[in-house]
Amino acid sequence: MVPRPNILLFFTDDQRFDTIRALGNEQVITPHLDALVAHGTTFTHNFIPGGTCGAVCMPSRAMLHSGRTLFHLDREGQGIPDEHITLGECLRQAGYETYATGKWHNGTAAFARSFGAGDEIFFGGMDDHWNVPAYHYDPSGRYDHACPYTPDPFQSNALKYRRCDHVSPGKHSTDLFADSALRFLTDHDTSRPFFLYVSLMAPHDPRTMPKQYRELYNPDDIALPANFLPEHPIDTGALRIRDETLAAFPRDPAEIRRHIAEYYAMISHLDDAFGRVMAALRARGDLDNTIVVFAGDNGLALGQHGLMGKQSVYEHSVRVPLIFAGPGIAAGERRDGFSYLLDVYPTLVELAGVSVPASVEGRSLLPMLQYPQACLRDSLYLAYADSIRGLRTCTHKIIEYACGETQLFDVMADPLERENLAAKPEHAALLAELRAQLRGQADAWDDVAHPAGRAFWTRRQNDLGPKTY
Repeated sequence: MVPRPNILLFFTDDQRFDTIRALGNEQVITPHLDALVAHGTTFTHNFIPGGTCGAVCMPSRAMLHSGRTLFHLDREGQGIPDEHITLGECLRQAGYETYATGKWHNGTAAFARSFGAGDEIFFGGMDDHWNVPAYHYDPSGRYDHACPYTPDPFQSNALKYRRCDHVSPGKHSTDLFADSALRFLTDHDTSRPFFLYVSLMAPHDPRTMPKQYRELYNPDDIALPANFLPEHPIDTGALRIRDETLAAFPRDPAEIRRHIAEYYAMISHLDDAFGRVMAALRARGDLDNTIVVFAGDNGLALGQHGLMGKQSVYEHSVRVPLIFAGPGIAAGERRDGFSYLLDVYPTLVELAGVSVPASVEGRSLLPMLQYPQACLRDSLYLAYADSIRGLRTCTHKIIEYACGETQLFDVMADPLERENLAAKPEHAALLAELRAQLRGQADAWDDVAHPAGRAFWTRRQNDLGPKTY
C-alpha cells in the first residue's frame, strides 16, 4: 500500500494574487515562493467568492476549512457548524496527525474537532504582530483562559485581560508561528502522515516587520498602481470602514507608496519563514512525500481604485494566490482556469486518497492538475455584504452596487478594471446577458435566502428585476 502523503498548508492573511515575483511582480522579493512556483502548479485565476461582512477573512477561512460556499456557512459567525466536516477533521479520521499554528478565526469548537495538536494558536482576527495573544493547545477544546495585559502603557497603567493563555512579546507573529511549525516537524512521529496548517497574520496590518525586511524597500522606488485613484467614484457601502481609514482622503501617492513598501516587506518576511519550513521538510527527508499548498485568504487594494481594503469584488480583493507542489503534481506549470479557495479541501482529500465528505461543496482541482486544458467553471459569482454583487466570466466582469450603480469591464483588454463600459450603447446586449447570468447565479448560490443577499436584491429589484422570496 502506498503511504499517504504529508500535507503542508501555508496560509497568509491579506496577500493579493500578484505579490510573488515569479508570477510577474518584479518589485517584490520572494525567492522561496519563486522556488515553489518553479516546482509546482500555480492556479493563476484563484478567487474567493467575497464576504458577508467587513472581516472578509472570517468567511474565507471557513470556506477553506469546510469546503462550503459563501451563503452556506454559519450565519451567526460563531464558527463552522458540527454538521460541516472540516478538512482537519476529515484527515484526522483518516489517520493523519493534525497540527495547527497561527490564526484560526472560526471558533474554538471547530478547531478542537480539526486538530489533535497545535501551539501558538490565535483565535482573533487581527492584533499586534509583536505581542500575539495566543493559546497553547488545550486537549479539552475549551480555550477559555485569559491573560493580563496593559493595552497602552502611555495611556493607562491598569491591567486588562484578553482571551488567551500567554503572550510572546518581542517575537513577530510570522516567526512565532513558523517556529511552532518547526517544533512540530522536529517532534513528529514519522509512522503517521501529518497535516500541518501554518496560518499567518501577515501581511495584514498593522504592517510591522523586522528591520532588515523594511530596509529592502524604498517607498520612493515603488511604482504607484496604474489604477490608482484619489477617491472611489461609487458608494460601495464600505467607503469609511476601518480598512479604508488607514490612509488619508483623498489618497496621497506618497502615502500609498509607503503602504505598499511595508506590505511587500511583510511578504518578504513571510517568504523567509516559508523557506525555513520548507528547509526543515527537506532536511527530514519528508519533502518528496509532502503536498505543499500555499494560499491566501483575500486580497487588498492599497490605493487601487481609491480603496485600501478588501471589501469589494475587484480583482485585487477577491483574487488570491494558490500553488500546489508535491508528489504527482507537475512542476513549473500554470493553470488559468477558474478556481475558488473552497476547492482546496476536496483537492487535498482526493490527493490523500480519502473520500470527500458529503457536506463539501467545493470542486476538486485534480482534473485541472492532471489536464492543463480542463475547466471546472465558466463564471464566478462574487459578493460583498449587502452592497455589492458581481459576475466574472473569462472575458468580462459585471459589478452591481446596492446604491444603483453598475460597472462593466472587459477584463481581457482591461485587467486593472479602469474603463467602465456599462453606459456604452454598443455593450447593452452584453450587459443584459450578464445581468441575467448574475440573477441566475444568485439563485444557484442561495444568495437570496441569506439576510445579506435578501437586503441587496430588495434594494436592486427595480433595476435588476423583481424577486420572490
